[in-house]
Formats: sequence, C-alpha cells, structure tokens
Amino acid sequence: MIEQAALWGLGAAVILLLAALVVVGFQHGQAGRASAEGGEAAPEPRGFAARLRARRSAMSPKKRASLAAVAAIVAASGGLASVFTKDHDQGRAPVESQIAAGALEGTMLSAGKDTPVVLIVPGSGPTDRDGDSPLGIKAAPYRLLAEALANDGVSTVRVDKRGMFASAAAGDPNAVSVDIYAKDYRAWIDAIREQTGAKCVWLLGHSEGGLMVSAAAEGRKDVCGLVLVSAAGRPILDVMRDQLQANPANAPILPEALHAIDELKAGRHVDTAGMNPAIARLFAPQVQDFMISAYGADPVAVLEKAQVRTLILQGSTDLQTSVEDARLLDKAPRTRLVILEGVNHVLKEAPADRAANLATYANPDLPLAPGVAKAIARFVKDDD
Repeated sequence: MIEQAALWGLGAAVILLLAALVVVGFQHGQAGRASAEGGEAAPEPRGFAARLRARRSAMSPKKRASLAAVAAIVAASGGLASVFTKDHDQGRAPVESQIAAGALEGTMLSAGKDTPVVLIVPGSGPTDRDGDSPLGIKAAPYRLLAEALANDGVSTVRVDKRGMFASAAAGDPNAVSVDIYAKDYRAWIDAIREQTGAKCVWLLGHSEGGLMVSAAAEGRKDVCGLVLVSAAGRPILDVMRDQLQANPANAPILPEALHAIDELKAGRHVDTAGMNPAIARLFAPQVQDFMISAYGADPVAVLEKAQVRTLILQGSTDLQTSVEDARLLDKAPRTRLVILEGVNHVLKEAPADRAANLATYANPDLPLAPGVAKAIARFVKDDD
C-alpha cells in the first residue's frame, strides 16, 4: 500500500509539473508573438479572469484544444492526489498520545483519521494498560496487540483500571463491582468519541475484562460491537475452582481453597487469618466483596443483554480459560467464534506443557501470536 501510494504521488507530481511547463511555455509564446508582430503588445485587461479570457480568445483553435487537454490532466491529477493523500494517511506511522476519562488514564494509538477505535479492557488483578503485572507478567500482550492493530488500520485505547497505576486517583481498586467497572468503561466510550469523533467504539475485553465490556455495552447505541478474548463463559468462582484443580501442585492446599470458594459462592466472607499463605492473597478480605458480586453475573446472560455483534477469540493452549468457555459464550446471539491453535492466555504461541506455557508470561521478547490481531482487525473492519 505504501509503495502504491508513493507511485500515485509521483505520477500526480509529474503530471502537475508537465502541465505547469506547458502553460508557462504558452504564456512565453504569446508574449514573443506580440513582440514579433508589431512592436509593443496591447495593454492587458485588468483582473486575472479578464486576462485569461483575452488570451484564450487570441489562441488558435489548436492551442485552445491543447490547453483543454492540459486542464483535464490537471483535474485528473487532483483525483490522483486525493487517492495518494488517503493511502498515505493509512500508511503513516501510528501516533501515540495520552487520553483520560476523568481520573482514569490511558494510551491512544491512532492509526489515522476515521479508523475504527477499539477500547482494550484489562483482565483481573493488578494488570496495567500494556497487559503486564507486578505479579510477574511481562508479556505486554495489550501493547503488542495495539501496535499490530495500528499497522492494520485500527486505532486503540488501552487503559489502567480504577485505583491502579496511572488511574490510582480514580478510587479504591478493591471497592469495585461489575457495575462500577461497567460505569468506568462507559465513561471511556464517551471520552473516546469526544476526542475522535467516532460514532461508536468497539469494546475488547481480555479475560475478566470480557464480562466487564459485556456489561458496559448493555443499553448503549454507541458500542460498535464486542471482542471477547480469552474470556470466561462461567462465573468467576467456577473458573477459579477449575484453575486450582488443574494444577497438581495445588493438591496440599486444594481442600482449603475449595472450601473458601464454596463460602464465597454462598455469599459469606472467609476468614483468612489462619489460611495457608499460598492462597491467602487469592482470597484477601479486600477482594471478597468483588468475588461475591462477580459470581452473581453469568457471562453468557450478560452478553445476551448486550445485544451487539461479538467476536469470541480463544487460544487452544490457554491455561486459564478454555475452549469450552468460548463455546458457552458462543451460545449468545450475534456471535462469531474463532479458535486460535497453539495460543495461550497472554496471546503468545505456547505449547500445552504447563511450565513452558507459563514461561511465556514473563518473556517480553516474544511477539504476539500470528492470527490474533488479524482476526480482530477483520472483524471490526467487517472485511469477512
């Protein structure tokens, strides 16, 4: 596209240059003819239009035809120049800037004017706008996704959650619920539309973020659609149960952990004072209210209420959410399911082997898995 745009631009420039030379040559020819035919030329009429009419009337029919041809070429070159401008804008380097929705902070990566805009909503825990976490995740999946989408003509806004990182002033990160997060992402929709002029915004939720964007979309006419990436199709506590049971290393602490999950599912808080330190942070008192509230939100039911076009993207080697989760979400109306073979939860190519898979979480040098950005770009640009 860039090479094609450069050729169009070069062609338009050459045509404009030739047209200018022909017109200048004609003007010099007229002046020379006046001098040769009898001394001093008659005074030129005042005003550009009058002079142009006078010169045109003095031309031979052959020269008038030549000038008309030049004018047609120049007009055509204007069309070529507009094509070049459009293609050049699409091929230009993405522009990064900071954006805010009140006290919430984020980064916009613009692919150009009038491109689709995707809001990237983080998953659970202290996950920042790039998809990294102080708990050991350095894979930067959201940043890499934003860069890949920009190269494919899709703009993005990736954000820090309330109370975390640059959005620390937005409120207590633990005093949250599905409704509070949904309100935050609705504020982001408003801020993005105001800054870009977009009629609607695409909402992309990764992992736990899938539930939040589904809730945020309910009742909104300015949501283009949803992209649920590695999102759970079951309530959060059911997903936690399966994750804990899937790791053989959790066997010594499993009974205590499963008891805590059952208590939270029943709406009762858990005393962590005597709990094994390995899982005490998982059930920290300050996050238990959120767990109880989130358990009451069935992701499929929430998605059904959103009533928008939805892409469900799931990796086959994801250790945290499964292909079965994606198939559950796919039962909602207006969905499209894409399974990416050999892709894990942080959107990297990874084997099913647990140790090798988890090693990708801390490796900042691994690229985004092939097919992730392309599937999203096709969906939001409706190229299928």
